[in-house]
Amino acid sequence: MMTDNADLAALIRTIPDFPKPGIRFRDITTLLLDAKGYAASVARLAASAPTDLDLVAGIEARGFIFSSAVAHLLGRGLLLIRKDGKLPGKTVGVDYALEYGTDRVTMHEDACVPGQKVLLVDDLIATGGTALAAVRLLRQAGAEVVGASFVIDLPDLGGAEKLRAEGVPVATLVGFEGD
Repeated sequence: MMTDNADLAALIRTIPDFPKPGIRFRDITTLLLDAKGYAASVARLAASAPTDLDLVAGIEARGFIFSSAVAHLLGRGLLLIRKDGKLPGKTVGVDYALEYGTDRVTMHEDACVPGQKVLLVDDLIATGGTALAAVRLLRQAGAEVVGASFVIDLPDLGGAEKLRAEGVPVATLVGFEGD
């Protein structure tokens, strides 16, 4: 689901050829600098969330910016999904493929209990690799992923559709075609 959020799209800067030639990087720092735009994005993400949920999970690092604010607004706890080696306690993790090699996402093994309903939040969905790994990690812990919300969708890269194919409802605020 994507709604008309042209006001938010106008606050997101595009940086050509970053981090490499041919990539158009969608930079949320300009959205974050605008107090009304940032507040509106958080409010709209929260409004699109399922009403029956226990936790909001955020993916490192920019996802923390939105997931923590959404969790606060909804009165829910915040579960952090981090890159390997970043959490101090005992963790569980899932490996996932990158263009060249693999990476790993982790969470504390006691971050959620089986049956808890979790909303996944991140700043952007592109190919879906990290988000799919986070969904697998949450499900491995027994959580029910009741939705995934993103500020930005790059629909041509197919990540949101991959999540939907895994049975995860997806909400996005802004889409940028051709990326």
